[in-house]
Parts: sequence; structure tokens; C-alpha cells
Amino acid sequence: MACAAARSPADQDRFICIYPAYLNNKKTIAEGRRIPISKAVENPTATEIQDVCSAVGLNALLEKNKMYSREWNRDVQYRGRVRVQLRQEDGSLCLVQFPSRKSVMLYVAEMIPKLKTRTQKTGGADPSLQQGEGSKKGKGKKKK
Repeated sequence: MACAAARSPADQDRFICIYPAYLNNKKTIAEGRRIPISKAVENPTATEIQDVCSAVGLNALLEKNKMYSREWNRDVQYRGRVRVQLRQEDGSLCLVQFPSRKSVMLYVAEMIPKLKTRTQKTGGADPSLQQGEGSKKGKGKKKK
């Protein structure tokens, strides 16, 4: 009993855990999604979650080798979790706008699509794919 009382909210094992599956709009609630599908993001990564949390000023730790227990896919893309500190040593909130774990998850899901990595990937990938397809067609015609 004394050990439980000695653990402060600032201990790393007391930080909340956010897995990418919690925010993934490709998952059902049974598969682990914890926010409404309308607010969820397509295939978020633990690195993106950590980037958003750190940018807003939350203390976020990335644990790359952790896996969500309901995740059947063992690919590197689906690995990882982020531990986020909500409360300080004295029990007060770190940031007033994040009183709960759900408020953090909703904010992160809202901000991930606005990340530079997300916006650059969609803008830069389309022209390169079209050029690649064109060159492949050209090579096929030359062989015939």
C-alpha cells in the first residue's frame, strides 16, 4: 500500500499510453479505435503522435518496440506507442487544455493530417508515380 502512495503522477509508468490503433479510422472499436471514426486519421504512426504531442508542449516518450495487443499485423508501421504526461508531480495538469486522455487523443487526431510529412507525401507522390508509369509504358513499347 505504501508503494502505491509513493508513486507520483510524474513517474513515467504513470503517463498515459496512446497506441496508433486508438486513432486509426481503418479500425473498428472492437479492433481498438477509441475516438469517433469521423475524427480518426488514416493509419497514424507512433512517431506522428509523438511529434504532435511534443509540438504542443506535452512531455511525450516514444516506445518503438511496443505493440498494441489487438494489432494482428506485426509490420514496423504498426509498432510503437507514445507515453504522454498529463499531470505534474503535485497532481496538477501539465496543460489546461488536456484534462483527460480522450482530449489528447482528439487533439492529436485533428493535428496529424496537418503535419508537414503528411501534406508533402500527398503532394509530391502523385507526379512521381505518373512519371514512373509513363517510363514503364515507354520501355514496354520499345521491346515490342
